[in-house]
Amino acid sequence: MKGDAAKACPPNGVSQAMDERASSEEKMEERGQWGNKLEFVLSVAGSIIGLGNMWRFPYLCYKNGGGAFLIPYLIFLFTCGVPVFFLEVALGQYTSQGGITCWRKISPLFEGLGYGTQVIVALLNFYYIIVLAWGIFYLSYSFSWDLAWSSCNNTWNTGSKCTSKNTSIGLTINPNVTSPVIDSSWRYLTVVERMLRISPGLDHMGSLNWDLVLCLFIAWVMCYFCIWKGVKSTGKVVYFTATFPYLMLIVLLIRGLTLPGAAIGIQFYLYPDLGRLADPQVWMDAGTQIFFSYAICLGSLTALGSYNKYNNNCYRDCMALCFLNSGTSFVAGFAIFSILGFMSYEQNVPISEVAESGPGLAFIAYPRAVSMMPFSPLWAALFFIMIVFLGLDSQFVCVESLVTAIVDMYPTIFRRKNRRELFLLGVVFVSFFVGLIMLMEGGMYVFQLFDYYAASGMCLLFMSIFETVCIAWVYGADRFYDNIEDMIGYRPGCYFKYCWLFFTPATCIGTFAFSLIKYTPLKYNNEYVYPWWGYAIGWLLALSSMVCIPLWMVYKISTTKGTFREVTFDPREQENLLAIFAADGEDTVTRNCYYPVSETDTNL
Repeated sequence: MKGDAAKACPPNGVSQAMDERASSEEKMEERGQWGNKLEFVLSVAGSIIGLGNMWRFPYLCYKNGGGAFLIPYLIFLFTCGVPVFFLEVALGQYTSQGGITCWRKISPLFEGLGYGTQVIVALLNFYYIIVLAWGIFYLSYSFSWDLAWSSCNNTWNTGSKCTSKNTSIGLTINPNVTSPVIDSSWRYLTVVERMLRISPGLDHMGSLNWDLVLCLFIAWVMCYFCIWKGVKSTGKVVYFTATFPYLMLIVLLIRGLTLPGAAIGIQFYLYPDLGRLADPQVWMDAGTQIFFSYAICLGSLTALGSYNKYNNNCYRDCMALCFLNSGTSFVAGFAIFSILGFMSYEQNVPISEVAESGPGLAFIAYPRAVSMMPFSPLWAALFFIMIVFLGLDSQFVCVESLVTAIVDMYPTIFRRKNRRELFLLGVVFVSFFVGLIMLMEGGMYVFQLFDYYAASGMCLLFMSIFETVCIAWVYGADRFYDNIEDMIGYRPGCYFKYCWLFFTPATCIGTFAFSLIKYTPLKYNNEYVYPWWGYAIGWLLALSSMVCIPLWMVYKISTTKGTFREVTFDPREQENLLAIFAADGEDTVTRNCYYPVSETDTNL
């Protein structure tokens, strides 16, 4: 009898009436699930373990007091990172929905939270892949015995004031601007000189760098075919893309630790300077690093978790993934700074003069250090292959998050034969052409605006505040614990509940307020001041995601009749929306063809 009821109902929460309408046209495709637990774990690992683990964490650790930086890092990790990470994965698994409709199910009033996270993801898709294009470009120049950035015998710098090792150079950026004299012992070929051909300012965009256009096209082609069949293709691709970077990291780590001077770099990386903890900026850096490296408040974790089986032990998975993520960041610091220590030793200069922040660490300092090693093309190729795969994983998961959110909003439109693939192609097409702006001579200024404002720590903190308030205070922390218990068979410790109720929102509010008080306008390379309209564009990028929450609340309240509680909770809507298909099919089907998680959860 129970089996007959299950057969009578379509999968993935689609109503019977809807299925009957669809059958007259063409059959709606199933939403899909991961083939096994490992596919989910590797997909999340590939998403959260990205380029920031390789270049941002090691530099922040060195910059902010070495080992002392781990104190604020761990505090933010356990009060914000792990609780929000678990919340988003569990939410996706419970609702079986993407980053927008999951919040509609929890509380219609907070649906704007989903729109805000997807705006961030859309903006992130435009510019994050640019770094991947840089990696492909550098990789293409690694397959020659004489690395292009280690000599002046290239078509783009033969005529410039470029000299050989241990001398000074002046880099001619364009006919009217010459950069300051810098140390050529580690800047033969910089991002400015060859890759970006940077213009004097944002108001001089110049022409396209066609070499990088080709690299960007290759990056988007790889991204498309990694996810074009949804979790069916993604689950298979991650077996290689998520594991291969670890092999490269181990190889580079062993090589770095065996070089002379490696101990110098490791000492600078880890030596604790407890006095730095008095600087509020150190704590701000720790907080933003947690949000960046754990990919929280982007909807991607919710999307990945939504493809889990209902009874998957997401709690255990999340704890293992959090440990893996932070552990990778820590170990990557040894690989990076052992090489920089070798470079400092060879050049007899302080390591502070060779350490770069951000992309400069991966695309200037490290490549130059590699060029000083025996068999340098081999190590350069291995390093940039690792960079490409680290970036590719994070990129295609972000795209998948956006596509999943839209498809779940309009399943009757996109869950048809080839429609999802065509929609994905449209997303890739638009993102590619928007990204071309950042490949122009003035594109680096645009890239920095996106990086500083669009997906800034301020935006992510704002989203985190509302996520925890919605789950813990509006929906109910105890009620969400009941849902988790129904999925995994037991209740996690009360630690997460109290974090969602108090510690996480309080920490995020404090950090958000501090970021506003201490806000400093962006300066490119700490020198170039953007025009006023450049900063206006930056703030529009930042506010475009944050305003989604209050605007949706105003819209929902003004268009829905009833009391505030009735606007926040629609009993009939939640009776349908919060009923989930149990993976094992043991529960009895409701009149609307849903499997309720529990009787108490559906009778609101």
